Amino acid sequence: MIKKVFASVLMLIIFLSAIKNVEAGHLEEILQRGTIKIGTTGDYIPMSYLNKETGEYEGIDAELSKIIAESLGVKIEYVPTTWKTLSQDTLDGKFDIALCGISRNYAREKILEMSDGYGVGIFGKTILCRKSDAKKFKTLEDINKPNVRVMINPGGTNEKFARENLKKATLIVYNENAEIPHQISIGNADIMITETVEALNYIKIDKNLAAPLINEPFTKHSCGILMQKGDQEFLNYINFVLAELRMDGTSEKL
Repeated sequence: MIKKVFASVLMLIIFLSAIKNVEAGHLEEILQRGTIKIGTTGDYIPMSYLNKETGEYEGIDAELSKIIAESLGVKIEYVPTTWKTLSQDTLDGKFDIALCGISRNYAREKILEMSDGYGVGIFGKTILCRKSDAKKFKTLEDINKPNVRVMINPGGTNEKFARENLKKATLIVYNENAEIPHQISIGNADIMITETVEALNYIKIDKNLAAPLINEPFTKHSCGILMQKGDQEFLNYINFVLAELRMDGTSEKL
């Protein structure tokens, strides 16, 4: 039933574009090429993670990507990006949309389009540390000290949060986001600024890690799908998909 609804909306959009004699937008381009190009960092468990053994992308946003592609009747073409280059790659049109647990914020919305939010209420900034150190860190003040080593990946909101709130701490930039939890575990740093959903997964994977403040995150926000400005029809379609997934319970299952 849901596929029929998506198909009807698509046909209506294409018909309206034709009668208005406007330049083809992203929807028409995607349908014509038969693929949707999706930018992703592939380093964010459980949102979008590249399984190096299988070569496949896994996670909540990987499943959401499949649903969007299936609703359009096209295949996925993943385009690797990084947190540091994500906004510029989107501006440059290297992909149609980006999905990898992207926080909705004013800085991104000023220059790009962000879809309606999803995951509302489950995302927030927190910390990962070694289980043996868990009792040391109860507040930001406990972390914001010169002798506390905080490891961050460049370009994302984790780095932004750390630089704004942990000016006294020793910040260590590490380019491979997915490897930072292991670096904390083996003692190369003390703290990782991360998201609640990511922290939950890593404390299951590595019994040496803890997330002592996970129930009291420093921030709360939602994720969104990122794209270029200027194509309202495409944005409307993406928001329509998200609305349908909320309504039929798929979002909650994901």
